[in-house]
Amino acid sequence: MPKENFFAGIDIGSRTCKGVIINDNREVVASDLRKTGLDSKNIAEISFKKMIESSAVKKDKVKYVVSTGYGRANADFAQKEITEISCHGYGAFNLFSDIRGIIDIGGQDSKVIRLNDTGKVIDFSMNDKCAAGTGKFMETMAVTLNLTIDEISKIGLNAEKAVDISNVCTVFAESEVINYIHKGESKKSIIAGLYKSVADKVMKQVNKVNPSPQIVMSGGVAKNEGVVQMLEKQLESNLKIPESPQLVGAFGAALLAFKNYNNN
Repeated sequence: MPKENFFAGIDIGSRTCKGVIINDNREVVASDLRKTGLDSKNIAEISFKKMIESSAVKKDKVKYVVSTGYGRANADFAQKEITEISCHGYGAFNLFSDIRGIIDIGGQDSKVIRLNDTGKVIDFSMNDKCAAGTGKFMETMAVTLNLTIDEISKIGLNAEKAVDISNVCTVFAESEVINYIHKGESKKSIIAGLYKSVADKVMKQVNKVNPSPQIVMSGGVAKNEGVVQMLEKQLESNLKIPESPQLVGAFGAALLAFKNYNNN
């Protein structure tokens, strides 16, 4: 009987480090998600070690590792570094073969990616100049409103109106939110305004890239029901949401590790 091999993807983002290990059948056997912190090299090693331990996979059976994300150069144990654009595209296409676009909203950037019918990236837009419209933006607003991330993802649903959050800078947008609080606006209306603010920013990228209606959403903000609903309203189509949206890039990296190993 042939011996089973394993392949890993490590996605070292600005705020979280994600890892996935797959087997020869490209099935996920282990995954990990943790805050990146200040030492991304150490966190990547811890993530890889925890996956090995939790899956009982022997380290020498992991034949190939691909690193991706902002900190991909810090994973010394990886055989190859691949951009997060390619990894998200490959991961999303292998989850949903009918999709032709990806909206990925991470901790400090947002990406819109267009794919062809074979899953190849043919265009993309990336906003990494400002935290507005990202996970960090929503975290900051949750703190301002004295709410948890889970609460801020639901409270604004079905609000009768959404206030206008016009500033593109997180700091100034926070000031707008505080002004609305002092004016007596309801939390529902303010949070609905935040959903719309994020969606408006992402839609500018969508309009540049022009992906087809079959779009998957990845990243931590895909768990925010309000942002998802607002995006769907503006897109006039439903988004496909993976079971673990934050792991799409790491899953794509693991699949590319499998591909690189078997093509050698």
